[in-house]
Amino acid sequence: MDENLNMDSLSSQFNQNSISRDENEIMVIGVGGGGGNAVNHMYKQGVDKVTFVAINTDKVALEKLDFDNRLVIGSGRGAGAIPEVAREAAERDLERIKSLFGDKTKMVFVTAGMGGGTGTGAAPVVARVAKERGLLTIGIVTIPFVFEGRKKILKALDGADELAKHVDALLIINNERLVEIYGDLNFFNAFGKADDTLSTAARSISDIINVPGYINLDFNDVDTTLRNGGTAIISTGYGEGPSRVTMALQNALNSPLLKNRDILGSKRLLINLYVSETEDQTIAMNEMGQLSSFVDNIDQEVDVIWGVTIDNSLGEQVKVIILAAGFDVTIREEEEEVIGRKREYQPVDPKKKKEKEIEKEYGTSFGTKYVVLAPEYMDDDRFISEFEGTPTYLRDKRLTDSLNKAPAATASSVPADDPLSPVMPQTSRQEKKGGFKIDF
Repeated sequence: MDENLNMDSLSSQFNQNSISRDENEIMVIGVGGGGGNAVNHMYKQGVDKVTFVAINTDKVALEKLDFDNRLVIGSGRGAGAIPEVAREAAERDLERIKSLFGDKTKMVFVTAGMGGGTGTGAAPVVARVAKERGLLTIGIVTIPFVFEGRKKILKALDGADELAKHVDALLIINNERLVEIYGDLNFFNAFGKADDTLSTAARSISDIINVPGYINLDFNDVDTTLRNGGTAIISTGYGEGPSRVTMALQNALNSPLLKNRDILGSKRLLINLYVSETEDQTIAMNEMGQLSSFVDNIDQEVDVIWGVTIDNSLGEQVKVIILAAGFDVTIREEEEEVIGRKREYQPVDPKKKKEKEIEKEYGTSFGTKYVVLAPEYMDDDRFISEFEGTPTYLRDKRLTDSLNKAPAATASSVPADDPLSPVMPQTSRQEKKGGFKIDF
């Protein structure tokens, strides 16, 4: 492979894989090492009607991928973990990036791991090119685990802010949240879980478009929901038993990964119900009534689009995917609502602003904190069980004060995270320009 692929070789690679840039409406672009790995994960799942592309400053990293559509920007020796180097490389290769998009491309996912060099620096450039072409542009990125350090986290948040200016929607996967939700993660499989979660997010949306439904949803439905839609959320829930549709809806709405964000506070909802059509497992009319009742009880001001898709792999389970957009309330507006009056703009200390950004994404307990327990509770098994059963990010002073005052509490008194495997983000602050964020 040449150090810098020219467009002739890139075009040849598309042909080798029997994929034309003009054949598929959806393109998934992985930028940098993390983005490339995530796209590679999705590619190996055999997702149809999607064009996969990887862009990197590191030629060696690209050579490890299983698909052929790879574009080296810059010298091919990496960005040295410096976003500015990757951004400049992308700007220099702007025409080659523009040439990736065919006439039939309608929707582009830009995936990256924030906090390094290439993904952080080049992803916003790639997204800008896509959005300037009028394509529905969705960013899906990860932000670092806590152990990766404050400096990398701040770099990641800055990168996410920049990317948000150039996309219609930005979904942020907080890797540290995955540690809390999936207790069996270790150092070697944690990044794989992040790749899997990222892939699930992209595939959930692409499947809505590409998989024919009994009551069909298509690209225009997704476009109507997401384009310039303000803050957005995507969430998945499963259900089984007599009230399985209601259960799936509730699991999608109430996942702990949403951090109490109310999906029903949106202005646009897209709901897709997945069911089996085998005779002994198919959906009954009264079960469809559960979905109808749910839709009827949504505020009349909310635009709702819903569909039904056959998925025989579910067996007796049903699955619901909810895509919500159009949340109007920003961080500043929420503050004004609490204090009951509008305040004049006050300059913000940059250092305090950075700390608040970390706190918002990682909780008030980010970093090392000492917890002081009353001596008489140190050997109380019930007390210790409840304390250890509470996720780290929830162990603030209020919890320890409460436990010290109530030693008889049991572990069941603290709500535990339901370790569902769906993609269920929480809204982040909205940018003045560009797109919006979706957070885990």
